[in-house]
Amino acid sequence: MMLPALISFVLLGVGARGQDASVWGHDGDLWGRNLGGSVGYENPACDGKTVVIQVFEWKWTDVALECERFLSQAGYCGVQVSPPNEHAVITADYPYPWWQRYQPISYKLVSRSGTEEEFIDMVHRCNAVGVRIFVDAVVNHMAGLGRQGYGSAGSPFDSDALDFPGVPYGPEDFTPRDLCPSGDGNVNNYGDPYNVRNCYLVSLCDLYGATDYVRQSVAGYFSKLVDIGVAGFRVDAAKHMWPEDLQAMMDMTHDLNTDQGFPSNTRPFFMLEVVDRNDGAVTVQEYYGMGRVTEFRYCQKIAWGVQNFEQLAGVYDPGWGMADSDKALVFVDNHDNQRSNGGPGDTLSYKWPKDYRLGVAFTLAQPYGFTRIMSSYSFGDDYDVGPPHLSDYTTASVVIDGDNQCEGGWVCEHRWPSIYKMVRFRNAMEETDGWDNYYCDGNVVAFSRGTRGFFAMIKSGTLSQTFQTGMPAGTYEDVVSCQSVTVQSDGTVQVTITNEEEPVFAICVGCDCSEPPIVTATPQPDQTTPTTTHGPTEPSYTEGVHRTVVFIYKQTNEGQDLFIRGGIDGSQRPGCTQDAETDPCAIDITTNSLGTSSHYDKYNSWREGDTRLDWMGAQSGQGTYGGEEASGTPLVWTSSNPSNPGYQELNTYGDHYWMVDMDMDCSQTEDGWFEVKAYLSNDSQGWEADINQSGGCSGSAGGRSPYTTNNHLGRCGYINVFSFGDSHCTVNDFSDFY
Repeated sequence: MMLPALISFVLLGVGARGQDASVWGHDGDLWGRNLGGSVGYENPACDGKTVVIQVFEWKWTDVALECERFLSQAGYCGVQVSPPNEHAVITADYPYPWWQRYQPISYKLVSRSGTEEEFIDMVHRCNAVGVRIFVDAVVNHMAGLGRQGYGSAGSPFDSDALDFPGVPYGPEDFTPRDLCPSGDGNVNNYGDPYNVRNCYLVSLCDLYGATDYVRQSVAGYFSKLVDIGVAGFRVDAAKHMWPEDLQAMMDMTHDLNTDQGFPSNTRPFFMLEVVDRNDGAVTVQEYYGMGRVTEFRYCQKIAWGVQNFEQLAGVYDPGWGMADSDKALVFVDNHDNQRSNGGPGDTLSYKWPKDYRLGVAFTLAQPYGFTRIMSSYSFGDDYDVGPPHLSDYTTASVVIDGDNQCEGGWVCEHRWPSIYKMVRFRNAMEETDGWDNYYCDGNVVAFSRGTRGFFAMIKSGTLSQTFQTGMPAGTYEDVVSCQSVTVQSDGTVQVTITNEEEPVFAICVGCDCSEPPIVTATPQPDQTTPTTTHGPTEPSYTEGVHRTVVFIYKQTNEGQDLFIRGGIDGSQRPGCTQDAETDPCAIDITTNSLGTSSHYDKYNSWREGDTRLDWMGAQSGQGTYGGEEASGTPLVWTSSNPSNPGYQELNTYGDHYWMVDMDMDCSQTEDGWFEVKAYLSNDSQGWEADINQSGGCSGSAGGRSPYTTNNHLGRCGYINVFSFGDSHCTVNDFSDFY
């Protein structure tokens, strides 16, 4: 990560904060694996396929479709997806930038790309067609200093207080200031490993990975994803983590899920972001044995080589300290460095399409490293801009045109012919080391891969020339142009390249030029969710009685209680009356018990006889407590801390979340939406101030209400989370918890 993302979840096998290491345990029984019999972290579990693509900022629904309609047929190994965890939602300094995904709030699987259900559906559908999912994991840090509010799943946070209750993390879980040698607490001296690993990277709150709790929390996140069916991880900012801390997290992670088609005793595949350009104290070699390490020097080498073909012979330079071939992850660009220079000098990108095609094709042809391909969206000169979006900034669907290319702002380099067709060449060379018969005249580069393949490309003009291939005699098809060529008995072949847009030629044993059966039907740009017959269908609670929960965050004083009043506003539904029993703007409810301890005495007393969510206050015959009348539908103070008397399982947000659990008649709502406003007893303010919820609600069941109002708008049949006097709202499905 070169620029400035978290989601809470139930930690798998992890106990409460503060337990000692013997309780956490590092043994295989607790964590479900046996290190002695497992395959290591450098195996992508792709059955011989050797190319991963990074689909940057795609929605989970679109990734699932792409696995089924294109990636599996094109021979791709897998997909690196954007971070799926809860992240900051940043609108003040820049509207919804891409890098908000790298500012974690919790490990809940609710992000700009979709809900946990959509994520699970994507993973299972992609695995079903042999395409693996690799998660971009942000575990070095949490969101940056100076930020507070709510994450993409509705979890509150305060970075300056080092408070992330959605995990939960508190001040003791972050690197102590006295361990950072810099004056301002930030990373600013790459020559000092203690500065690099113990200080805050661009003011992002640095997790203290030496502690059992942080290690177990990260391992729990990894394990949850692996149990879903994820095949591995790209670890963001691994350079800024002590190798022993990261290794401990990895070693406690579950083996891959055999129910998702993985062999038993197989470890997750890890790609570690270690930015080593011979410019600091941290090197890629320190992370050997922990998976593949990113080789950013390759990006420079390939960019220089495409400009000057004479340099391509040295694209792997051990004298530069570049990682060994069996340790390196190579790529022409990624989401960071494609934004970090203004021309094709040190990094190629989609902005220079012909040079980029040459760079990626050469990368797929040569033998060095394990290969990842970037799949971008267009960002022009605005390096911060988020993905293509609708008017409310929700991510737009990926649209495929009649030529099987992407439009609507999505670049999709992985669909460019000279790139995806070279994937079959790369796969065919899996067990072939090195290159032979290397030729370069400044305008043409050509080489053979043992006796299995031959590759050539041209910088400009056209080509008609004879080359030595080292291959068996016979007839072959150029995988790019589909022309049929004959390798003579002496191993030579006549190579012709006339397509200046795709100036690449490649033949290989067992390869042909058949086009994959690509499905072209995709959603239109104004759809927020692709139309598909696959995966779960979200229930629509517009009819019948359904369990509905409301949380409202409010810190109160002693003697104060919180109530809600609501239903449908008179401006939306004419004919409202002052009689709660007959008011057409009120909604039938039955409040449910939340506990029987003394903590719930007021709530249980006041909810008796409360049968309508209405705007008037206490109903006739509604229960009292100590002679005090209710001020509406009662809420009770709750906490996410199991040691507190107000602990509720559905509260994953923290203390001071007042809650009511009720069965609501959804047929009396407006398309499944209802209104509420809080009322604070024993306070001169009483009614909550008007709010503006026009931006819609986040969360796994969020979205926009069918109309606007000055009140909170929630969804019948779901868990609704509000904050007193604040327009933010989160709507989650009960299936997130059960």
